[in-house]
Amino acid sequence: MAGSDLAVEARGLVKTFGSTRAVDGIDLAIPRGGIYGVLGPNGAGKTTALRMLATLLRPDAGEARVLGHDVFTEPKRIRESVALTGQFASLDEDLTGIENLVLLGRLYGFRAAAARRRGMDLLEAFGLTEAAGRQVKKFSGGMRRRLDIAGSLVVTPRLMFLDEPTTGIDPRSRNQVWDIIRALVDGGTTILLTTQYLEEADQLAGRLAVIDHGRVIAEGTPGQLKAQVGAGALAVRVIEPEDRDTAAVALEVALGIAVTREADPAALSATLSDTRRAGAALAALESTGVEIETFSLGQPSLDEVFLALTGKPAEDAAPEGAAAEEGSR
Repeated sequence: MAGSDLAVEARGLVKTFGSTRAVDGIDLAIPRGGIYGVLGPNGAGKTTALRMLATLLRPDAGEARVLGHDVFTEPKRIRESVALTGQFASLDEDLTGIENLVLLGRLYGFRAAAARRRGMDLLEAFGLTEAAGRQVKKFSGGMRRRLDIAGSLVVTPRLMFLDEPTTGIDPRSRNQVWDIIRALVDGGTTILLTTQYLEEADQLAGRLAVIDHGRVIAEGTPGQLKAQVGAGALAVRVIEPEDRDTAAVALEVALGIAVTREADPAALSATLSDTRRAGAALAALESTGVEIETFSLGQPSLDEVFLALTGKPAEDAAPEGAAAEEGSR
C-alpha cells in the first residue's frame, strides 16, 4: 500500500467477535487535511473500524496504514501522532478540570509548570476557564465533551479520531463541539469522525463513507451521495391538512412516483429524478384547487440517502451485530 497524501488507507479490514463479523472487509482512503465522516447507525461497525485504525484492536484480516505507518508492525509510531476521543468521556470525575489536563500533560512528559500552562490554555480555548477548579462530576454533558476533546489536544495530533463526539449532548453544546472540530482542521489536524447523526455528517464532513452491517456501502462527498437518490427533493405543505390526500394523489398521478406523507399532517415529500418535472407537479396541484402554503425543490437529505442505500431509516438500521460492537468499546 502506498500513498503519502493519505492519512488513512485500509483494504479488506475484518474484525469478528465470536460468530459476529462486526467489520466485514472495509476499504478506506482518507486524504490528509479536512474532515472525513464515517456514517452509520449504532452497531454498523463504525467504532470497531476506528479502534482498529487507532491500534486499540488488532484486525483479524486486511491491511491498513495510518499516517504512513502499518497498524500491525508500527502501532507505537501511530499512537505518537494520533489522538482518540471516544463516545464516553475518559475523565476522572473526582478531579477538577485543570487537574485532569495537568495529569494528562504529566503523562505526556511535561514538567508540572508547563503542564499547568498548557491545561489553562486549553481551558481558555474551549470556554472552560471558569470551570477550571470545579470537579468534573459537576460538569454538564457538553462541558465534559469539550474537556474530553481538550484532553486529546494536550499534544496537538496530526490525526484525530472522533467517535460520535456529540452523542447525548444538547444542541447548543453540539454546535460548540462542531466549531471546535472546524478550528482543529483549520490548524492542520486531519479529522476522522464517526457519527450516526445525518445532520452532523452533512455539516462537517467533506467526504463520507456510509457503513452498514460492517461494510462500506457508499462513499463520496455529501453532494455525490445525495445525487444517488435523485436530482431533487420536492416538499409541499398544504394549508388545510384534510386536503393532503387529494394533493398526494394528484402528484402521484402527474409524476408517476410515490409521494410520502410526512409526520406533519399537512406535509408531503417526493424525490424527483428529473427536476424539470417540478413544473408538472405544481400544475397538478393547481388543478385540484387545493391551497398550497409552501412548494419547494431542494437536494435530498442524507436521511433520504441512507433510506435509499439501505432500504431502512437510519434510526432503525442497527444490525444484529450491534451488541458485539458495543462489547468492543
